[in-house]
Amino acid sequence: MPDLSFIHLSAFYELTALVVLAAALGFVGVLLRQPMIVSFIAVGVIAGPSALNIVQSHAHIELLAELGIAVLLFLVGLKLDLKLIRTLGPVALATGLGQVAFTSAIGFVLGKMLGLDTVTAVYVAVALTFSSTIIIVKLLSDKREVDSLHGRIAVGFLIVQDLVVVLAMMVLSAMGIGTQSGGTQSALAQVGSVLLYGLIMLAFVLVFIRYLATPLVSRIARSQELLITFAIGWATLLAAIGSQLGFSKELGGLLAGISLASTPFREAIVARLASLRDFLLLFFFIALGTQLDLSLLGSQVFPALILSLFVLIGNPIIVMVIMGLMGYRKRTGFLAGLTVAQISEFSLIFMAMGLTIGHVTADSLGLVTLVGLITIAMSVYMITYSHGLYNKLERWLSVFERDKPFREAALENQPSSEQAYDVILFGLGRYGKALAHYLQKEGFSLLAVDFNPDEVRRWRNDGHLVMYGDASDPAFVNDLPLQGVKWVVSAMPQHDLGVTHEDPRLALLGGLKQQHYSGGIAISTQHQHDQPLLEERGATLVLMPFHDAAERAVERVRAATPASTHTEVTNDTI
Repeated sequence: MPDLSFIHLSAFYELTALVVLAAALGFVGVLLRQPMIVSFIAVGVIAGPSALNIVQSHAHIELLAELGIAVLLFLVGLKLDLKLIRTLGPVALATGLGQVAFTSAIGFVLGKMLGLDTVTAVYVAVALTFSSTIIIVKLLSDKREVDSLHGRIAVGFLIVQDLVVVLAMMVLSAMGIGTQSGGTQSALAQVGSVLLYGLIMLAFVLVFIRYLATPLVSRIARSQELLITFAIGWATLLAAIGSQLGFSKELGGLLAGISLASTPFREAIVARLASLRDFLLLFFFIALGTQLDLSLLGSQVFPALILSLFVLIGNPIIVMVIMGLMGYRKRTGFLAGLTVAQISEFSLIFMAMGLTIGHVTADSLGLVTLVGLITIAMSVYMITYSHGLYNKLERWLSVFERDKPFREAALENQPSSEQAYDVILFGLGRYGKALAHYLQKEGFSLLAVDFNPDEVRRWRNDGHLVMYGDASDPAFVNDLPLQGVKWVVSAMPQHDLGVTHEDPRLALLGGLKQQHYSGGIAISTQHQHDQPLLEERGATLVLMPFHDAAERAVERVRAATPASTHTEVTNDTI
C-alpha cells in the first residue's frame, strides 16, 4: 500500500484527496450508470480505516456532513408545499401509505427472523420503506417518463414517503429525549418541554408562511447571490434552533424548507442549491463509509441479501397489488412498482440518527448500508430497462390486474375502433401539436396518442380525437385501429439512451411490423446518425425537426427576397 502519511499534514490535503478520490470513483459510477450515492459510499469505505485510512480530520468531515444533511432536508421541505399535500391523488396516497405499512410490517418480521432485537428490527423495517426521490426522479427524467401515468403516480407516492420521513424523524427525536437523563420523571419532563418548543416553532413557521415568507423572499430575490445566502442561512439557523430546543437539526432544516415552499422562488432555490447539496452529502457518505469495518461486514452479507431481495422484489409486488386493486393495468403497476425497489439516502440518515442516540449499533448501520448499495445498484438497471423487463415477465403478471381495470380504462376513453383515420400521431409535445395542426389543416383525419394523462384530457377537451397509450406497450400497439391508416407519425421526445435498447420509437416500429401494417411510418429524430437504423427498422420517412425547419426557413427567406436584392447578392458572390 502506498505511503499516504503526507496527506495528514493538513486538513486541506486530506479534503483534496477525498474530493479527487470521489471524482475518480464517480466517473467509474457514471460509466456503470450508477447514481453518485453508490460512488460516495465507496469513497468512504476506501478512505476509511479498512483501506487507505485517509480520513483523520473527523471533526471537519462531521461538520460538512451536518451541513449537507441540513441542506438536504431543507430542499426536501421546499418540495412539501402544503397546497400540494392537500391535492395528493387517492392513488398516490393509498399506494404510498400502503407500501409503507406493508413494507415496515414485513420488514420487521424478516428482521426478527434474522435474529435482530426488537428495537433494531423496528429501525431496519422503517429504513426499508424509504425510496430515493432524487434517484427516481432523475431516472424518470432521463427516460422522459415523469409525465407518464406511472411516472406521475410514482412521484405522488414518493411525496407521501417524504411525509412519512418527516413523521419518522419526529418520532425518532422524541425517542431520543431522555436517553441521557437520570429518571423517568426527568425524561417525561424533557419530552413535554420539547413538545412545547416544537409547537411554538411550528406556530412560528405557520405565521411566517402566512404573513412574511413571500414578501420577504420577494425583496431578497432581487439579488440572486443574496437569495442563496439567505436560503443557506435560514436552513442552518432553523437547524441550529431545532438542535438547541431538543429535537434534531434534520427537523429544523426540514421546517426551514417547508416555510419557503409556498413562495414563488422555491424552484430557483432548489436549482441553485442542488449542486451544493450533492457536494456536502459527499462528506456524509464519507463519514458513513468510514464507520463501516469491512472485516465485520462479512457476517452481514446473508441478512443483507435477504432484505435486499425483499426490497427489490417485495416492494414492487406490494405496489402492484395495491394499484391492481385500485383499477390500474398490470403494466402501469409494474412500472410504478419498480421505482420503490431500493432504499434511499434517508434510510442511512435514519439509521445514523439511531446510532447517535444509542438505539442501534454500527453493525445494524452496516447492514442497512449494504442493503442500500445492493438495491440502489440493481434498481438503477431495473428502472432503466423497465420496458424490456416487463415484456419478459408479462405472462406472470396478470394476477395483479383486475378483470376490468376500470380506473385506467376510464382514463383512456378510446375512440370507436370502427372509425377510419388517415393519420395516427404519437406525441403531443410542441412538435407533435404543430404537426397535428398542419395535418388537420391539410384535411387529414387525425387520431392523437400520448402517455401524459393531463395532455390527453386537455386535447380531448379541445374537441380532438385522442387516445391515452404508450408506444412501448406491445399490447397497446396491437389494439390500434390501423385499418385504412395511411400514416403513423411519431413525434415522441427522445431520452438519453438514444436509438438503443428500449427506445419507444423502435418499440413502435416493431409493434407495427407485427401487425403487418402496410402504410407509411414517419419517425422524428434530433440526430442525423439515427436515420440509417430507423430506416432499417421500417421507417418510411425520417423527420428531423431542426434540419427541416432550417430548410423551410431558408425557402421562405429566399421566396421573400426581392429579385433585385437576390441578383445583387449573386453577382457579388460571383
